[in-house]
Amino acid sequence: MTREEKGKIIEELAQKLASVNNFYITDASGLTVEQTNAFRKLCYKNGIEYKVVKNSLIKKALATLKTDYTPFDEKKVLKGFSGIMFSESGKAPAKVIKDFRKDAEKPVFKAASVDTSLFIGEDSLDLLSKLKSKNELIGEIIGLLQSPAKNVVSALQSSRNKLSGIVKTLSERPE
Repeated sequence: MTREEKGKIIEELAQKLASVNNFYITDASGLTVEQTNAFRKLCYKNGIEYKVVKNSLIKKALATLKTDYTPFDEKKVLKGFSGIMFSESGKAPAKVIKDFRKDAEKPVFKAASVDTSLFIGEDSLDLLSKLKSKNELIGEIIGLLQSPAKNVVSALQSSRNKLSGIVKTLSERPE
C-alpha cells in the first residue's frame, strides 16, 4: 500500500470517526469465514457499519480528532487484530457483540467511544449494552413528571363520588 493510499484511508477514517458519535473497536481474529460473514450480516441488519482497519491507520485517524484518545494507547487497545463498528446508537454494537457471542467466543470487545466518553475493556460491555438512548431517557423523565399530575387528577376523579356522598350524608343528618 502506497503512502497516498494510506493517507486517503486515514482521511476517510478520520471523517467517518468525526461524523459518527459512537464507535467500538473489537478483535474478531480467529473467527471462521462463515462466522465473520454472519457477524457482518448481524451488524448490517442492526444498522452498524463494520470495517477491519490496520491499527496504525486507526491511531493516526484518532490523532486528528478533538477528543483525547491516549487511554487507548495506554491500555494497548490498538494491538493485534482490530475491527471498528460505527453506529448511531451507543448500545446497539454492544448488543450485537453479546448476541453474537452466544454462539462464539469472539469478537472480543476492546474499547468504545460513546458520545466522546471512552470505555475500555471487556467489563465495560455489560454497561454499554444497558445504556439508554437520549430519547428513552427523555421519555422516562416525561413519564416521571406526568405521574404526580395523573395521580392528583385520578384521586380527585375517584373521590368526587365519595365527596358528594359524604356531603349528602352530612346534610341529611339531623343536628
